[in-house]
Amino acid sequence: MVGHERSLTQIKFNAEGDLLFSCSKDHIINAWFSHNGERLGTYDGHNGTVWTIDVDSPSNLLVSGSADNELRLWNVSNGKCLYVWEFPTAVKRVAFSDDDERVVCITEQRMGHQGAIRVFKINRDGDCTNRSFFKSREPEYMFNPVGSKATVCAFTYTPNLILTGHESGKVALFDVVTGTEVASNERAHMDTVTDLQLSPDRSYFLTSSKDKTAARQSSTFHCHRPVLINVLLFPKLHDTKTLRVLKTYTTETPLNSASLAPNRPYVLLGGGQEAMQVTTTSLRQGKFETRFWHKVFEEEVGRVKAISGLSILHPAGTSYASGGEDGFVRVHHFDESYFRAKPYGDLEIED
Repeated sequence: MVGHERSLTQIKFNAEGDLLFSCSKDHIINAWFSHNGERLGTYDGHNGTVWTIDVDSPSNLLVSGSADNELRLWNVSNGKCLYVWEFPTAVKRVAFSDDDERVVCITEQRMGHQGAIRVFKINRDGDCTNRSFFKSREPEYMFNPVGSKATVCAFTYTPNLILTGHESGKVALFDVVTGTEVASNERAHMDTVTDLQLSPDRSYFLTSSKDKTAARQSSTFHCHRPVLINVLLFPKLHDTKTLRVLKTYTTETPLNSASLAPNRPYVLLGGGQEAMQVTTTSLRQGKFETRFWHKVFEEEVGRVKAISGLSILHPAGTSYASGGEDGFVRVHHFDESYFRAKPYGDLEIED
């Protein structure tokens, strides 16, 4: 799918998987129909690289963060910009809460300004068509993480608890009300955390990093229902209070994205070299491949060649989308053999 003139920075499916959103260094956000690649529309308004996007559960609202120091909220259906927040520095990561009532964003540390995490409250009693839809221009909560810059973030199911990944490779949990760091793992990665995805029940999460690894970790403090890893007799995977690494998937290339496969025990990893090295590097030497790993056994099970630094799985697990330095968005549909495979032999596992 051709819709960008520069390299992609993030791609995101909506909850149903019928829409795919992409943003790029060309200042543009695109929405696509995932089943046929037709472009639904474009969200114009940013004047810098759009680093990050997220869409709410009913696919009514889209939030975006950019190098123009703006956080924007959009109406998905008509492309209208509903609200703009302005900051001293670029917005590097945005995310909706699970109930879609809040938006969290990370602004970077630059030009004497501290890096900050802000949480905004959204009034969902409106109809998504006017500015009265929003509570306030001021954040509900704001704090400045001490130490290494935060690069990625997400809400956990625990109220007022934010999960973060950092430039140093640290992962941490913050109480947004007090700004207190509740827990941290300083050595989750040895380099910048580039992506973070929570499991469906948010009991564990997957991160990718420039240190050429993807790690699976736990993310909450409360007890929860048994998941796949308990059935397989891996109780140590839930060391929730220390955020310690549970599984590690090691590659020979820096990773930009990591995604969990629904209903299958796989993780999808995307990575490759930076743009300055692309023109002098062949496809194979640049290691531009989407990689599939067994989530539990930590074994690589397949690769797909592509210039794809970013990869994300469809919410139903029927396909995945990729994008990279060439500005193209690609949707790859799995054939029947993917679903017939028995990753645990004859043992049937419930996800």
